Amino acid sequence: MASTNYTAKDITVLEGLEPVRKRPGMYIGGVGSTGLHHLVWETLDNSVDEAMNGHASNIWVTLHADGSSITIEDDGRGIPIDKHPATKKSALEVIFTVLHAGGKFEHGNYKTAGGLHGVGASVVNALSKELVATVKRDGAQWEMRFKQGKLVSGLKKLGPARGTGTTVHFRPDAAIFPKIEFDPAIIKERLEVASYLHKGLKVSFEDETAPPKDRKVTFEHTEGLVDYLKKIVADRGAKPVHEAPFVLTKDEGLRIDLVVQWTEATDEHLRSYVNGIPTGSGGTHETGLRGGLGKAVRNFIETHNLSPKGVTLTAEDIREGMTGVLSVFVQEPQFQGQTKDRLNNPELVSAVDGVVRPTLEHWLNHNISVAEAIVARIILAARAREASRAAQAEVSRKSATSSRLNLPGKLSDCTNSTSEGSELFVVEGDSAGGSAKQGRDRARQAILPLRGKVLNTESASLAKVLENKELADLVTALGCGLGNNFEIEKLRYGKIIILADADSDGNHIATLLLTFIYRHLPKLITNGKVYLAQPPLYRIDIGKDTFWALDDAQKEAILKQHSKNGHGRSPEITRFKGLGEMMPKVLWETTLNPRTRRLLRVEITDQITTDRVINELMGKDASARFRFIMERADEADELDV
Repeated sequence: MASTNYTAKDITVLEGLEPVRKRPGMYIGGVGSTGLHHLVWETLDNSVDEAMNGHASNIWVTLHADGSSITIEDDGRGIPIDKHPATKKSALEVIFTVLHAGGKFEHGNYKTAGGLHGVGASVVNALSKELVATVKRDGAQWEMRFKQGKLVSGLKKLGPARGTGTTVHFRPDAAIFPKIEFDPAIIKERLEVASYLHKGLKVSFEDETAPPKDRKVTFEHTEGLVDYLKKIVADRGAKPVHEAPFVLTKDEGLRIDLVVQWTEATDEHLRSYVNGIPTGSGGTHETGLRGGLGKAVRNFIETHNLSPKGVTLTAEDIREGMTGVLSVFVQEPQFQGQTKDRLNNPELVSAVDGVVRPTLEHWLNHNISVAEAIVARIILAARAREASRAAQAEVSRKSATSSRLNLPGKLSDCTNSTSEGSELFVVEGDSAGGSAKQGRDRARQAILPLRGKVLNTESASLAKVLENKELADLVTALGCGLGNNFEIEKLRYGKIIILADADSDGNHIATLLLTFIYRHLPKLITNGKVYLAQPPLYRIDIGKDTFWALDDAQKEAILKQHSKNGHGRSPEITRFKGLGEMMPKVLWETTLNPRTRRLLRVEITDQITTDRVINELMGKDASARFRFIMERADEADELDV
């Protein structure tokens, strides 16, 4: 039980670096792996600060063979070794033994820096079993040794030396850290990022714990953040929507480096840094970027009249698929805690916004084709979001090799158990479905007949779409889900082929199906999985020869060619009222047989125009359709009604 006598003698005053050893979590976030590696970052950041301010061009990091000690060296100016006027001790000793002592509080020596609080070096020292600081400057090499934050041996001159720089060797204290095991991969990644963020900086890493051939690696990236973005996009495996990224570099007042590229990924991926320090939890600089980016894109869309009908674009839609790296350099950054995971400077919101918005808007207006590709990606994101709002009621999905017990009863599946080489024919009507089932290749071709015209999904909510049995059966048969739960890997067929009559009703049904696929399963189209079958409308028998015509134009061409040849036989012309009239053998020869059939693959060449046309022709606004018909009335020679 706690004592009830609480007096002045119960107040503990921790001297020197005792607070760090008593409460290490306050300074490094904890004593686990993250805290252990934070010691490396604190030491590394001091070397990077020298490079950031133009005083160093090389950093060497060595993980020693014991796996529990690190050496970090740079060719910067070297920590001062002369006596500090107030403490009368060497500046080197002060920096490593006194909290809040450093050369970055004023801006005479460092314009910008990652080390700000003057505690990094002393914290590393306090939590190390041993630390050796070596400095090259003034034509000599100097050394100072410490143990658990306390001076072991004073400043010692080792002899003459060329050049300048600082070397820090430290071994974390086992009394503080339960497990001392540095991860070379984590260190290597941090070093590579530093080389991306600071052009001209060469960072070398030697891992003595690795086999000899894998020990040494050097990072140097002349293109800086552009190279970094390429690596991130490649690692994430998402295809870019446009080739050249948006690049912003500003070095007046607030220094900003930014690269952004939109990809087909379904999430936003932004990596941000302040003075070379990664800000994993974001902060005001990220808020400013997102604000400026959203305004620039919206202004472009409004200026060029690209706003989609029937859906409202949100900020999340604009940033979906966006991959970027933001690096800002601030004189007086206000970080959240010593671990510097989040930036809190309120003025950075408007400052970054004010730079990003006009620059990005100018870039979009001068790269129209790229900008339209980005806008098309954004509209696609908005449509997908709208489509997936009610997706909790989505029908169950089946993988290509999973059990077929829950497949629609009217589906005549193929025997092939994998998607490769398998085809699903979505057929208009039970009659045509019957012919297709008899004429097909049962091993590779599945038949799903649809009754009547399916629901117009452009004018329906997803909840209503999923209530429609024909469309629900189609989604179940495909097995890949829809909306945010879409997984192309689970698609049960390599080709989805829409097989409708070659008349106006058939065209309408095909259009309704394509509208559904475009709105709710767009990746089927972008992955080249959707096709239109080309059944003939006419059979033309001339003597012993039989010809098939897709439409009136082909019929006339065949008749013209026949009259030219002068056979003198009268052609017999049969117009099919529907696929159901075709004998199974005829349907196989003309439409199903991969060797003789003709297929049209559905492709989208202009995303924005496609979105607008589907919305106008299939949406609720009848005036758009009326206008379309009136503008093209003179193009109609003969109506099939």
